[in-house]
Amino acid sequence: MNHTALQILLAAVVALPLIGALAALFPAPPGLRGKNPDQAVLRHGVTVTGAVLAAAIALAAGFDHAHPARMQATTDISWIPALDIRIHLGVDGISLPLVVMTALLTFLCALYSYFHMPTGPSPKAFVALLLVLEAGTLATFAVLDLMLFFLAFEMVLIPMYFLIARWGGAGRQAAAWKFILYTLLGSVVMLLGLLLIGVKSGTFDMVALATDNGPKAQLSHTVQLLAVLAVGIGLAVKSPLWPLHSWLPDAHTAAPTVGSVLLAGVLLKMGTYGFVRIALPLTPEGMHTFAPYLAALAAVGIVYGSLSCLALVRKGAKGDLKRLIAYSSVGHMGFVLLGIASMTPTGVNGALFANIAHGLITGLLFFMVGALKDRFGSTDLDTLAGSTGAALYGKAPRFGGLLAFGAVASLGLPGLAGFWGEMLAMFGAFRPADGLSRPAFLTFMALAGLGTLLTAAYLLLVVRRVCMGGTPHLAATAPLGAGDPPGDDPATPGRAADRAPAIPDLARYEYAAWSPLAALTVLAGLWPAALLGLSDPAVQQLLGGGK
Repeated sequence: MNHTALQILLAAVVALPLIGALAALFPAPPGLRGKNPDQAVLRHGVTVTGAVLAAAIALAAGFDHAHPARMQATTDISWIPALDIRIHLGVDGISLPLVVMTALLTFLCALYSYFHMPTGPSPKAFVALLLVLEAGTLATFAVLDLMLFFLAFEMVLIPMYFLIARWGGAGRQAAAWKFILYTLLGSVVMLLGLLLIGVKSGTFDMVALATDNGPKAQLSHTVQLLAVLAVGIGLAVKSPLWPLHSWLPDAHTAAPTVGSVLLAGVLLKMGTYGFVRIALPLTPEGMHTFAPYLAALAAVGIVYGSLSCLALVRKGAKGDLKRLIAYSSVGHMGFVLLGIASMTPTGVNGALFANIAHGLITGLLFFMVGALKDRFGSTDLDTLAGSTGAALYGKAPRFGGLLAFGAVASLGLPGLAGFWGEMLAMFGAFRPADGLSRPAFLTFMALAGLGTLLTAAYLLLVVRRVCMGGTPHLAATAPLGAGDPPGDDPATPGRAADRAPAIPDLARYEYAAWSPLAALTVLAGLWPAALLGLSDPAVQQLLGGGK
């Protein structure tokens, strides 16, 4: 595909959601209203996100896969000449998979919402916010100017705040405020770091700054240290890096289903992508100094997230399944940050692969937990595991089987997408970049390995408790007394557990929204070269100073 066509496709991917968000606020034409205005605007959301997904797939198909390290589909237009800020867009093997995954997840969220709109205000505002959120995330992965990156990075905060605050569940106001305050404070510090890089180097162009013999040469060691510290704090909040993660469980627990899917599947990736696109190539000396500290916090986050999940899943803890998956994200993103901190091609490739795997798998899990709450009225693990609980294998076997699939994919079962990213991240820590302490990184690798064992433990417990249900009492232990009515004994056919309402199995729209995530999880697990072949040349060039 020629360069102009690719340019148009990438511009369409970024601009169509904004145009669609504006159009969603106007009344639908008479011929497109359907049964009611709400249905029309929800169908509009599906149509726009579907068009964006089609453009993203066409962009991926036309991408020159023989040269994934080269920026392609580039647009470079002067925007604010006085500050040398340009509308500079482009994708390479690092950003292209994230663009396609973002378009896919947003389309699936719009499709799911068409059939199951979350309780809240007008669907018109919901669709408009969803499209603005998509525009911001796609722009974050496509822009090549530091100031545009910051604007796109911030663009997603307001729509996500309102999605949580207006369409969320219990505690949504406090969770939304916590989300916006944490991320805004981190962003203010990040802006100072980006300005420092731009002022000291004389340009905000990320491509020019990534080359060793370019403007980056103007950045002294002290400037790089200050820039990495400032930029890293903002990126670490969004990643989320322990101990800056505390906004995440509350936001996930309160958010509507599609909000949780996009928060885990897309927004968290913006922080880790920033580390790869900005911190590693633009300030390598500063990153080298702070890498051991980043790796240490990442390793602690892996273990902390797993232990928190184990505490939530134990019997009697009244743990929330949605909150548990949120804490699991802290651990999984710890592997991504550990791979980045190794500063090796192996580790960074593992981090990028784990980004995609986490988006697919955790997006699927949040979809399913949201649907489980709609069916059962609760995501409390003790309630779901009680004698009258979910017991999905018996009551909704296809639902239970897919939930178990998501759980084993999340724990990193070989042959599924979750395995490769975590393994490569630990390989990167096994032999970190020159100058980094190998004994320290071996310790971090050991902690990450412990985290994988703990992850397997809590996810298998989730499957055991939710899919298999509670353990019934034996008849021999409690014979019927004279005053006991027939059917009330736990072992008799008429017991309360058997009278519990049936749980609907997977609906057609759920198959449509979730099957692509499951299929891609298997495909990425069996054919990792599809992603690694794209990212590795680009990572090699990025770490090699543009060579």
